[in-house]
Amino acid sequence: MKQLLQNMRTGETEIVEVPIPQPKPGTALIMTAASLVSAGTERMVLDFASKSLLGKARSRPDLARQVIDKARREGVLTTLESAFNRLEDPLPLGYSSAGTITELGPGLQNFKIGQRVACAGGGYAVHAEYALVPQNLMAVLPDDVDFESGAFSTLGAIALHGFRLANPGIGEQVAVIGLGVLGLLAVAIANAAGCSVLAIDLDPQRVKLAESMGAQVAVLRDDAESATQRISRGRGCDSVLICADTPSSDPVELAGAIARDRARVVAVGAVGLEIPRKIYYEKELSFINSRSYGPGRYDPAYEEGGQDYPIGYVRWTEGRNLEAFIDLLASGRVDVHPLISHRFPIEKALQAYELITKVEEQPSLGIILTYDARDSRPGDESYQNETKTFSPPSPAPASQTDTIKLGILGAGNFATAVMLPVLRKFDDIELVGIASGSGLSAQTAANRFGIGYATSDENQILNDASINTIAVLTRHNLHAQQVLAALRAGKHVFCEKPLAITSQGLDQIIQALSSSNGASPNEISHPLLTVGFNRRYAPFAQQLKHFIGENHEPIVAHYRINAGILPLNHWLHDPGQGGGRIIGEGCHFIDFLTFLVGEPPSSISANALPNDGRFRDDNVQLSLTFPDGSIGTIDYLAVGDKTFPKERLEVFTGGKVGVLDDFRSLALVQNGKRKNFQSRFRQDKGHHGEWVAFSRGITETKQPPISYRDLVGVTRTSFAAIEALRNGERITISSELRR
Repeated sequence: MKQLLQNMRTGETEIVEVPIPQPKPGTALIMTAASLVSAGTERMVLDFASKSLLGKARSRPDLARQVIDKARREGVLTTLESAFNRLEDPLPLGYSSAGTITELGPGLQNFKIGQRVACAGGGYAVHAEYALVPQNLMAVLPDDVDFESGAFSTLGAIALHGFRLANPGIGEQVAVIGLGVLGLLAVAIANAAGCSVLAIDLDPQRVKLAESMGAQVAVLRDDAESATQRISRGRGCDSVLICADTPSSDPVELAGAIARDRARVVAVGAVGLEIPRKIYYEKELSFINSRSYGPGRYDPAYEEGGQDYPIGYVRWTEGRNLEAFIDLLASGRVDVHPLISHRFPIEKALQAYELITKVEEQPSLGIILTYDARDSRPGDESYQNETKTFSPPSPAPASQTDTIKLGILGAGNFATAVMLPVLRKFDDIELVGIASGSGLSAQTAANRFGIGYATSDENQILNDASINTIAVLTRHNLHAQQVLAALRAGKHVFCEKPLAITSQGLDQIIQALSSSNGASPNEISHPLLTVGFNRRYAPFAQQLKHFIGENHEPIVAHYRINAGILPLNHWLHDPGQGGGRIIGEGCHFIDFLTFLVGEPPSSISANALPNDGRFRDDNVQLSLTFPDGSIGTIDYLAVGDKTFPKERLEVFTGGKVGVLDDFRSLALVQNGKRKNFQSRFRQDKGHHGEWVAFSRGITETKQPPISYRDLVGVTRTSFAAIEALRNGERITISSELRR
């Protein structure tokens, strides 16, 4: 399908062919009929993308500071690679569209195939022939509302939410400053609500258009104050909606001048926010910065998880504002057709973006992108062919090849920033195909890293007979099921940690490994499975292991991780999606100690700081014991300053001390002598080394690079850590592959 993307590195806007996305739980696949180009928001994206690296840094000093801090912690080369990788990811453009539902994901409620809907949301209601949209960001479009009108619904909901925040009553005087699409929609909404509307802009044509949209009085900026005095009987406006798009604070100053005593001023557009104290103080004005479409915005549980807010407590959510604006369209109280200045088919979308970046040459307002009007019925042949056709290369059974032909599941930031740059350096690993649910990220990764094909259907990768190895790089909740599917398909599997986030998932993997060749659990060899416990393959880790391992004595290890705080709504905190930070990331550090000792822990106890509404059990101290008598302590902390180095490991054993600082330096002390090793420009955490080991296991030794005893033991220990934290007891950990 065709999709419009913004290249953040080069500044180019591109129309690209990408796979049609696959419906995920709680979403619907929409065949787009029309989408609206938002001149204000999308122009800001284009302006930022067109800047040089220095210009980008100057416009976002907060991000520039993060880059500098990262360079200090992890090295200049590591940081530059990470920064350039972020810029390589194209940005999907668009956030307001309308179309027809063609497929439903599991668990989607209140919608059905064939329904006409309006869609909202950046990253969802994009400029593409098909879009994947969650249920709370869709609203049914009545038959008497055309798709082009429906494509205005997102901006209509934004204007409606701003109007609600002003809380005007019938007959009140409402001023709207800035008459772009958003401002003109606000004019129409205020008029439909029975308010007297004063419309203000710098452009005479837009001032004239505001009158046709319902403004009782529409004037240029210079006449605003006198017009306010005239129509309000000298009292000033009851409410002022600032819908302008400018870095200047002049609209805020004007709002203060035309507002009555104790009026309400709502910033709906992106404007400068230097509030003049004198007039706002003297009039005791209320100033509110409107947050987009309404309650639910920026809440993943609402937007992605489909959890609606009870109507008795939150009457006008993001989704209900969409519905209300569509009702205004259906009743005829708001007509958006006068706002449409241009129409372009998606194939000519670049012309639309030339308009919004060169407004002085040809003024524009509402720009509609249109799409091929294919039959949207489920049995439509063109749709079936475009989404389902796949011709894999000739079969080559996994067990009969000495080369790695890799299929990749997942194309998120970890895959593109860390794993794929490593994998493309291997001459003996062929990157055959990559899948991601969105399709877009898979296609982008395929183009960047020379991968044979991209798809949105993971089954194409799993069923491709030419692929003998699968890399699972998806979110944590998918790991166990994808590992199982790959093992059952006879593929070798690399699974980025964690191996599983539930005991049930882990037990199923153990069973699959055992039944793959009829061997006992301790004799499993094919197909091979490994987990991305990369730290044990870091050069400094290998050096430390060699240093402390010569005496074969128990060790005492203290591992401190300055993990930093995550927002409470981050997916990693979600037990059902990320497993929580201890299972999702803490397993890394449990494995590193397992590697140093030589076997998994035998028991664990745990303590944590109070969460106090800011944390999610991510300030934890884990105390581990090992069968040989070794003792390990892991302090996983979210309370620290993220600019401080992340990891420090101290190991004591047999008259030796080893200190590893953030994989940038290693100190080895013995017999009064100290050896220091340092990596000045790059942090090597072993991602290349783990693939060297896995590749060798597949092509040479035919053995897993990490024993299954370790993989299972580490995963069980991470589960036991949560149990110990809940129960306040030391938990004994089974040493057997099967319990």
